[in-house]
Amino acid sequence: MGRKPAVKTSAPAPSEPADLAPIVGVNLHRLRAQRGLTLEKLAAASGVSRAMLNQIELGRSAPTINVLWKIARALDVTFSTLISASGHGSVVMRAADARRLSSGDGGFVSRPLFPSDAPRRVELYELRIAAGKVEEAVPHPAGTVENLVVTSGALEIGVGAERHLLGSGDAILFEADVPHSYTNRGDKPAVAYLVMSYANNAS
Repeated sequence: MGRKPAVKTSAPAPSEPADLAPIVGVNLHRLRAQRGLTLEKLAAASGVSRAMLNQIELGRSAPTINVLWKIARALDVTFSTLISASGHGSVVMRAADARRLSSGDGGFVSRPLFPSDAPRRVELYELRIAAGKVEEAVPHPAGTVENLVVTSGALEIGVGAERHLLGSGDAILFEADVPHSYTNRGDKPAVAYLVMSYANNAS
């Protein structure tokens, strides 16, 4: 039996993050409807305003990383559940064409390194943190574990009250169901790779 031909896919350039907005909007509306939640109830559970949630559902607003995490936590789903579009086959993710998610000021940029074809229990990200940038992350669902390795620069990882300074080549594994942070106290950008493992493959 012959092998199936590889399916080559492409994605919008980093300068077009709004292209994720329609995908997130469709997923958010579906998940909220499945749970019987009004916009008001989801706003109360997530801490994201009703107006913002409505704009996201309509595909008119590309939410920041922190907003997406708050919504995912409130819906009890994985991050990839919100940003995944249906698809199948092999997927090539070209660096030049990657979709990237960023903080409000653009100092923290996350590039998903997995196909956005379906929710998954394990996710891989490339993180880029600008000099002097602090990114505060909300607690993830119980059982979520982060395994991070710094490949360039240095980072201070905060896990609850703990603080860990990591240099290039250093790695850390921690339970991410508490407030945590990524801080670049240096004068150069830092790069790290993060494996996110969830207790359940929520969908």
